[in-house]
Amino acid sequence: MPLPSYRMEVSALPLLQIENLTVRFGGLIAVNDFSMNVEDGVIHSLIGPNGAGKTTVFNAITGVVRPHSGRILLGNKNLTREQPHKIVEAGICRTFQSVSVFKYLTVLENLYLGYHSKLKLNLFDEFSPSKRRKFTWEMYTRAVFVADFLGLKSRLLSYAGSIPFMAQKLVEMGRALMSNPKLLLLDEPAAGLTDVETEQMKEIILHLKNEMKVTVLLVEHDMNVVMNISDTVTVMDFGKKISEGKPEDVRRDPMVIKAYLGESESA
Repeated sequence: MPLPSYRMEVSALPLLQIENLTVRFGGLIAVNDFSMNVEDGVIHSLIGPNGAGKTTVFNAITGVVRPHSGRILLGNKNLTREQPHKIVEAGICRTFQSVSVFKYLTVLENLYLGYHSKLKLNLFDEFSPSKRRKFTWEMYTRAVFVADFLGLKSRLLSYAGSIPFMAQKLVEMGRALMSNPKLLLLDEPAAGLTDVETEQMKEIILHLKNEMKVTVLLVEHDMNVVMNISDTVTVMDFGKKISEGKPEDVRRDPMVIKAYLGESESA
């Protein structure tokens, strides 16, 4: 049974709009007048050398850092100054470069933690067993759907710290999916994986787009992953956008070859 889709209605607006974003840390400009649109229903990759500003863009989108200037919009909703929990409620979730699971909680309990934005119980509801049961059942049903989609169903009662690294990455992804995001930000999902696991991760990301109808914004250093699954690629260097387009066009861009991919890519 497929997971329900919470994709936005078709609109002339991009799903995500980043307009003239600048992020400073003291005298350091980490992101400099950066603009990018992410269309609904695509896999959009953001690439660049280490220190280019990619993760800072992710942090700005999710409210972890505050921009010095610029705007971030989801559809027509301005999220530039919103708190992280409000951004999750609006429909954006993310994973992190370093795997972040609660090792001494089960996989099921880790997934439950991603459902917090759907928690609508108030003080009076706490005295209503029927409402508590309804919410618990909805949360459990969603967790089983997510686990089944990611191949984690047999591990639901395992401690997250005892399962393989690849499975831990999927637990973190599943925790993000629990909130029914419109836009999922994946920060280096293939990092640390074997070649076989990387191929599996590619397939999962494609299924997120094609089956769950989740739009994906991806930061990834593995060019095999980026070039094979992306609809659009944006390239950053020193906090600025230097190229954007289809993977095959970006791959041939002289500025990209010089800044990131290496001279051998020009062959």
